[in-house]
Amino acid sequence: MANGQHIAKQNFAAFLAWSVSKTDDDFRKYVHKCKLKRSEIASECRFARSVLIQNPAIKNALETLEQRLRTVGVLPPTSEPVLRPRTPAPTIHDREPSNHQHDSKRLSRLEQENAALRAELSEAKRMLERFKLMSEFMAETGRMPR
Repeated sequence: MANGQHIAKQNFAAFLAWSVSKTDDDFRKYVHKCKLKRSEIASECRFARSVLIQNPAIKNALETLEQRLRTVGVLPPTSEPVLRPRTPAPTIHDREPSNHQHDSKRLSRLEQENAALRAELSEAKRMLERFKLMSEFMAETGRMPR
């Protein structure tokens, strides 16, 4: 049974064999977003894609290979992006449903307030009529009604 270090060495040997077997024209087929396509490299070397990141020897060898390919002109320079970096699209909120909900709540509150004010107004008019009659009676008779 092989331990982790032994498997790492085997994977590194497989990567070196793969990279030596390719020409500059072959590497042009692997270019994707200013780098070599990691998933294709891993599948051809017959190891997991994570090995390219987790194995320090392979990671350094891959970076060295990409730098060499940049100097030769196979890969574009890193300062010149091929595609714009992804920026999240601005979120567009539909304001109509929230405004409708807000408006209906406001309308309900205003209708309740209006009904309360109408009741208060009718009570004030009734009291005004009563005091108006008392005032007239006092003015005519000079005494307070019971």
